[in-house]
Amino acid sequence: MKSRWNDETAARYVEAALAAGQSEALGLRIYTSRIIGGDPDLVLHGGGNTSVKVTSATGEALMHIKGSGWDLDTIEAPGLPAVRLEPLLETRNGPRLSDPDMVSLLRASLIDADAPNPSVEALLHAFLPFAFVDHTHATAILALADQPDMREAVRRIYGDRLAYVPYVMPGFDLSIVADRIYREHSGCEGLWLENHGLFTFADDARASYELMIEFVTMAEQELARKGVALSGPQPSDGPEDMALRARLEAALVRDGSPFAKGVFLDYRSTAAIRAHAGKVDVEEIGLRGTVTPDHVIRIKPWPMVIEADADAAAIDAALAAYAERYRAYFARNATRTSEPKQMLDVYPRVVLVRNKGVYALGASAKAATIGGDLCEQATRAINAAEAYGRFTPIGEADLFDMEYWSLEQAKLKVGAN
Repeated sequence: MKSRWNDETAARYVEAALAAGQSEALGLRIYTSRIIGGDPDLVLHGGGNTSVKVTSATGEALMHIKGSGWDLDTIEAPGLPAVRLEPLLETRNGPRLSDPDMVSLLRASLIDADAPNPSVEALLHAFLPFAFVDHTHATAILALADQPDMREAVRRIYGDRLAYVPYVMPGFDLSIVADRIYREHSGCEGLWLENHGLFTFADDARASYELMIEFVTMAEQELARKGVALSGPQPSDGPEDMALRARLEAALVRDGSPFAKGVFLDYRSTAAIRAHAGKVDVEEIGLRGTVTPDHVIRIKPWPMVIEADADAAAIDAALAAYAERYRAYFARNATRTSEPKQMLDVYPRVVLVRNKGVYALGASAKAATIGGDLCEQATRAINAAEAYGRFTPIGEADLFDMEYWSLEQAKLKVGAN
């Protein structure tokens, strides 16, 4: 992976920030956020988050952190709202915060009460004692992070430069665990989050960004060491069966469906997708889960698989089987917590056509396109993970907790507006 840093462009962002009465650090934070977000092999559609710590004119410690509803590739100053740092740091040694209490604290700490909700990972950003903190879901990192028992492999690849964080659900609990692990390895330059992604940090914007690029490159080199070629994003170049599309649309727009008012289908057929769709065990692989936890809120826990020549009856049968499987998944997991859960709809968001391609489904063109982009990246990560070892994402219980996490559902609603 190549660095996109450019001194002249960085200077222009600094000049623009200063002209707007903002800090040089915020200008650089906007710049490196955008070059991170501009690389689909680092983050996609609201994924990842960035922050910068500054001191106000009155001497107060503040942190600008990505706000919900913003994408890194187009982020502007309002998408990096400032929060008072001290109240966040006090939670490190306080009682456990519930999700609503954490959100309330973050909102109460905002300098601008009308700003968007700070990232659910704001506390972890706050705890890390560096000016700049970057977090991504890079494709190469996911191919390795979604492997079983990678702790020793990560140590072999990165030595003491990365500290290994076992999977913990994002939010307050992850912030506390990751902070403890960082302090136990305080010389590290980043955090490897099992089944999740990568954090890097430094007191310099370019240094933090280029650590991210370096560590992702090292992951690519580890894949290559085992003969795994990880391609970049690929164009969709396979022909689409328009009759199959019409049959899918007809089956999806019935009364009671979330698509009853209309469905948008984004079809992708790339070399990587066709290789994945041609696997004999593609359905079993899909049932293991998503490549990074937050994908589940957009594309559901698994795809629906159909044959390329599926007729209307076969599509109806596949939808019925999907709904039955989803209801059983909900029933198994909804009773594990005291918080009552209301089942979401039982329709897929991804339909995989064996040997051909995938359809991402959405109630809007934007939702379908986002789903398609996630599928394109996820397929390349899964192919690489399977070639390296075995694609092993978070388990069903953790996936359910993420899908039904109120904070992620709220983020999805903001993004739909």
